[in-house]
Formats: sequence, structure tokens, C-alpha cells
Amino acid sequence: MKIHSPLASGNGAYVVHRLLESGIPGYHVCPYNPWWTVFPPALRFLCGSNAADIIHTTPDYALFSTRRNTPLVITFHNYVLDSFMARYSNFFQRAHYQTDLMWFTRMSVHRATVITAVSRFTADLVSRELRLGDRVRVIYNGIDETRFVPRPHADRQIRVLFSGNLSARKGATLLPEIARRLSPGIELMYTTGLRSGKRLPEHPALNCVGSIPYRSMPDLYNQADILLFPTVREGFGLAAAEAMACGLPVVASNCSSLPELVDNGKGGYLCPPGEADCFAKSINELADSAAQRRDMGEYNRAKVERLFTLQRMITSYAELFEEILDSR
Repeated sequence: MKIHSPLASGNGAYVVHRLLESGIPGYHVCPYNPWWTVFPPALRFLCGSNAADIIHTTPDYALFSTRRNTPLVITFHNYVLDSFMARYSNFFQRAHYQTDLMWFTRMSVHRATVITAVSRFTADLVSRELRLGDRVRVIYNGIDETRFVPRPHADRQIRVLFSGNLSARKGATLLPEIARRLSPGIELMYTTGLRSGKRLPEHPALNCVGSIPYRSMPDLYNQADILLFPTVREGFGLAAAEAMACGLPVVASNCSSLPELVDNGKGGYLCPPGEADCFAKSINELADSAAQRRDMGEYNRAKVERLFTLQRMITSYAELFEEILDSR
């Protein structure tokens, strides 16, 4: 079985497909620089997919990697082409999303043998927006729970971590407001993501840790006591699941896929999107109680082991690929 996965590098989908490559014999990721999407027809020549039994990729540019008589599996890791997300996109993004990228996505969906999504929320959204009925199968992303493990640290200072690109969609614009409302002595660490070098305005509670390679993320989570995730749209929430595997409580937005990961009051707190007061209040409450942080962290670790393990994801995709080949 040969599965080729042509994919732009530098995002969460790329990380997930690399994990599949590590666990499924014959699975091969064909990475390309995102700038290649400026001229999508060139993608056809980057992977050598003529030799593949199955092509597995994301829907945005899958159209340009398809081959006649080769089954195509597309996975929606997120969906940003709907009207809600327009307010979080600039003019050029909106134009791109509503014209060529929408057409590419629809054509890829039409061509797909099987369509999957990484959460129930994403599956329902895609089904509604693209009128797919019950075609979309949910396969949750998996976390390597042998790498992302709790490692308690002895520091007395409470550290809160924001992990992601500094975009409006990720809720990064809310961080300075949250920082101003935190109790004295709480540090809010934030990454700059994989594609941006920009920083937030200076504030005593904010600490920019820069762009962190994926291999170093378990260490970063274990320097923190709480994960902050104020996103407005998340296809799955990879950072939340990784932090949960490391035994952290999560303070996240009560939107999109996050309620599927974070159980409010048990594994952390869910706040209305955009409400800095709620995020800060939840963080301050957790900062005051080591016992609560410990209990919520243990709850989250157990949930990851039950629902979001790497092996569970690998097995689900391997069975799907075998099912497709058997049906031929």
C-alpha cells in the first residue's frame, strides 16, 4: 500500500500527516513550500503521485494532486471559507477564499472518494456549507502521548502559555487585554508561530518565546501551568490536546471544536470568545489553586489517553485506507 500526501509545510495539518507517516507503512508525506500555491498547477509535479495507491491531502489544493483512477481522501483540518470567518480575514484573504479557493475546494470535494474531518464541529460545518449530507467521517487528531507527558516543574511563578500564530483567528489580539487583567506575578508566555516573526506590544506580564520547533513543544508545555486558547475558530485544537496530554488545565473559547476537547469545570474553563475578563478571571482562579490545576490536568491527561491518542488516529486512517483498497 502506497499513500502519498502532498501538503504545504508549516501548519498543524502538516504535523498530523507527518504523524501518520510515522505509523502507517507506505505512507509518504510530500511537503512543499506554501508559496507554491501561488501557481497551483505546479503542485502536480511535486510528489510523483502516479505511483500512489491512494492520495491523502487537504481539500484546498487536492484538485491539483489528483490522478485518474487513484482514490482521493481529503481531510478537513479546518474550514475558513464561510461568512463568519470573513470578519477575521483581510481583504485579500476574503477575495481568495470566496473565489479561487472556494472553487478549488468544491472541485476537490467532488473528486474525493472519502471525506474526513478532525472534529464533529468541522464535519457538521463542512457538511452544511458544502451540502455534503452524511459524506463526512470524523477521525479525531491524535497526540503522541509518549512524547507529550506531564513533567512537573518546581517554579513558584505561575506561567500561562499561548501557543499559535499571532493572528486574529487565534485570538492573539486579545492577549494584551488579558495580560492587563492578570493577578500580579503571573507570566503570559506566547509563541510567534511558525510563519511570523511579529511580536505583541510590550507589557510586563507578556513574555515572547519566539518561534518554537515542533520537537521542542513538549518542553515548552511543561514550563507552563495553564494553557490559554482564545481562538475564534478551530478545526480541532492541536495545541489544546497537546497541553492536555502534558497535564495542563486549559482556558479556551467556548466555540467551534473546543467543547469537544475541554470539559468546562473539569479540564479547564470555556469562555465566550473575545471576553478578556472571563479569560483573565479563569486564569486567576486557577493560579490561586495548585490542587485545582493538578486535578484538571489529571482529568485532561486521562481524556487524551481515552480519546485522542496517536495510535487511535493511526488505526482509524489505516483501516480507512484498507477499506478503500478492498472496495476496488
